[in-house]
Amino acid sequence: MSLIDERQDFSDVADVFLLHGSMQSPAFLDGRLCALLALRDVSAQAWLEEVCISLGVEQPRDEASAERLLGWRKQTLEALSASDLNYAPLLPDELFSLAEQAQGLKEWTLGFSEVVDEVVDSELRERWSQALRESIDDLEALSRIETDIDDSPENENDLFALTEHARMAAMLLYTEQHPGKPQVEQTDAPVH
Repeated sequence: MSLIDERQDFSDVADVFLLHGSMQSPAFLDGRLCALLALRDVSAQAWLEEVCISLGVEQPRDEASAERLLGWRKQTLEALSASDLNYAPLLPDELFSLAEQAQGLKEWTLGFSEVVDEVVDSELRERWSQALRESIDDLEALSRIETDIDDSPENENDLFALTEHARMAAMLLYTEQHPGKPQVEQTDAPVH
């Protein structure tokens, strides 16, 4: 089986970044990827170029790295467009401290918001549902969350709720920009 078809997790992508000499978290680029897929349908080639620029390389080091990076895009697109609404941001998991998880969510939100700010004009924003506009505004606030938090059940629950909010905002953006994909019940009229 090709790496493109394997399930990618945060550590898989972070390992590719390390292989390319980058200590940056994949969370920021995952936020960008999600917003780009929702707003521009970023191609596999354009995504690979964006990641390489971010890593400071001309091209992936090897075929396995390229496959993993392309698999990341494919996995995200499939999750955003799936009818079971199972998209989840690529964030540090329970192997990381809550502070690291919160930092990952903050970085994801910054990447997502950066693309929204670059791509969305006032005309497009006006066509969005009220729920989407509010969700996107909430993400702006989420990009300023405190990340120096202790590992506690209360903080874990709060972080889960914030992550779920970001996940839902991402799916809402995708579904409004791609009416009929996925086939879910609409509460508002689709935006064309």
